[in-house]
Amino acid sequence: MRTQNSIRNRRLTAAAGMALAIASATPALAQMPAAAEPRSGTFTFTYENDLLAGTDRYYTSGVQAAWRSAPYVPPSWLSEGPGIVLPSGGALRWGLAAGQNIFTPDDTTLRNPDPTDRPYAGWLYGAISLSSTTPTAYGSIELQLGVVGPSALGEQTQNGVHDLLGVDRAYGWDYQLKDEPGVNLVLARQWRFNSDPVWDDIAVGFVPSITASLGNVQTYASAGLMVRFGNDLAADFGPPRMRPSVSGSAFYEPVRRWGWYVFAGFDARAVAHDIFLDGNTWADSRHVEKEVLVGEATGGFAVFTPIGRVTVSFAARTREFTTQRESAQFGSISLSMQF
Repeated sequence: MRTQNSIRNRRLTAAAGMALAIASATPALAQMPAAAEPRSGTFTFTYENDLLAGTDRYYTSGVQAAWRSAPYVPPSWLSEGPGIVLPSGGALRWGLAAGQNIFTPDDTTLRNPDPTDRPYAGWLYGAISLSSTTPTAYGSIELQLGVVGPSALGEQTQNGVHDLLGVDRAYGWDYQLKDEPGVNLVLARQWRFNSDPVWDDIAVGFVPSITASLGNVQTYASAGLMVRFGNDLAADFGPPRMRPSVSGSAFYEPVRRWGWYVFAGFDARAVAHDIFLDGNTWADSRHVEKEVLVGEATGGFAVFTPIGRVTVSFAARTREFTTQRESAQFGSISLSMQF
């Protein structure tokens, strides 16, 4: 009996000790940080076309597929570097993209296009990027590598789609720019200033931006401002667009399951070189005299849903070359999903 009591006492003592240990550890466990929510990468598909604005000339089509990684911990030399382009201490993402842009003159029925009109040209490229994001700033460095000319498949893409839709072909592609490898380095910086809610959960936000591009395809510097009005302004830095338009963030971080905003903006661009207007760098080709200063106004909306982000915008661009008869207008649609 004494042995059984001794065993029972030892068990009670052990149980009491375990309870005391758990109780003493509870404050420490309470102070431990909660596990971070899983973060996902973002896939964005963007389509731009002048037919969305009821025209068929100049910048006639653009398509791009882009991937942005989830935030990751950068090496110390990068996280502690100067924040001239990439905001210091921000969440870093790497990205990949592939795209194609197509340019045509005003009159695509001519087999020998008007030499004073925009030349036919295609631009097929891939890109790699690095970006940094803080609650109020976004910066990116993007390197684009591709080809201008017949190898960019502009003729096949445009006329193939026109054949599919039963639309007249563009007949002057024999006079397009010649093949030339293209390299662009694009540096962009944006800021985000959002107000407190001004009505219910709706706030007003301002997104100023500066961009610089250097390369044999396009060399320019631009500055712009976007004004936004909605209930999920912290989700991104504006709608994704294709260069040289001011592009927001290809990724997004929704604060709520359903959100939206409307936007309007304007940017001014000083152009030093544009191969699609100046012509080939090392070969004789069609070319026109470009305008050095170009402005672009844009407006549209963004909607955030549980399965993705949709943005729709309309843009009007001032004359890009001196003999251009009318301003260029085009629409843009993008779809982003997190994986």
